[in-house]
Order: sequence, then C-alpha cells, then structure tokens
Amino acid sequence: MSGLERGERLQIMLSVEELRAVENWRFDKRMPSRAAAVRELLRRGLAAEGFVIAGEGVSSGRFGVVDNGGAAASGNGQDE
Repeated sequence: MSGLERGERLQIMLSVEELRAVENWRFDKRMPSRAAAVRELLRRGLAAEGFVIAGEGVSSGRFGVVDNGGAAASGNGQDE
C-alpha cells in the first residue's frame, strides 16, 4: 500500500453506455480496478484545463461521462 488513505466513498449512477465507455478505457489503459480508472479519469479531467465549477441550479443529470453538456449548461464551460 502507498499509505494513501481513502476514507470517503463516492457513489455515482451511470447509463449502460457511460459504464461501457469507462470500462473500455479502463481495459485499454490496463487500470487495476474500476475505482482506479474513475480516479484517473477525474484527475485527468480536472487537470486538462483547470477545473470548472458548475453554476447553481444545474441538475446532476446534465453532467455525463460521454456527454459534457453539464459544464456548458452551467455557463462556465469553454466553447470547443
């Protein structure tokens, strides 16, 4: 063990397509577990261009793994 303590649990619900995308990425990158893959994806996402804070009143359903409509819906996303 690396001595890194993970005392908090985060539960998310994914659609079949979102889970398939995460699992395909995980296996392609040879990640040891689904949790490790999700942590790495979160790390990469936050580091990509800094983190984006969602605007108030944006529902969690607007944020997805496959579709990044949540950040754009909050008014804080950048145009691509």
